[in-house]
Amino acid sequence: MGAWVALAHVLVATGFDLRSREVPNTIPVLLLGWAIVAVAFRLDGNGWGSMLVGLSVGLLASGFFFALGGLGGGDVKLIAALGAVLGHPAIWPALFWIALAGGGFSLIALIRGRRDLAYLPAIALGLSIHLLWQLRTRYACP
Repeated sequence: MGAWVALAHVLVATGFDLRSREVPNTIPVLLLGWAIVAVAFRLDGNGWGSMLVGLSVGLLASGFFFALGGLGGGDVKLIAALGAVLGHPAIWPALFWIALAGGGFSLIALIRGRRDLAYLPAIALGLSIHLLWQLRTRYACP
């Protein structure tokens, strides 16, 4: 359930990113708050360790690309909060799909002669693919 809450937050953040190229701090803060509540009340299968490792992985992976100039601060905060919600190990395939979507969007931007792009649409697409893949594997017939 938490992953779908995360997708709703990411979609709202995408609207802000496309309109103003900024993500309000309230969105990742609310998402992180959801992760804490979900763990505290056992709403998802994640424990505190899974949440903290997921948050750390999201922060370190996105922070690396922030340091290289590839991501903005809002992207980093949102991916870190996303890591907290998804937890470990679910953050890893989500990051894979996000990176793949971002690479595709970047390639399109380069072909069009653009040097920068809003990255939250790639985060939204990657997270959507991740969630659909989870549904597919969870309900697949043997």
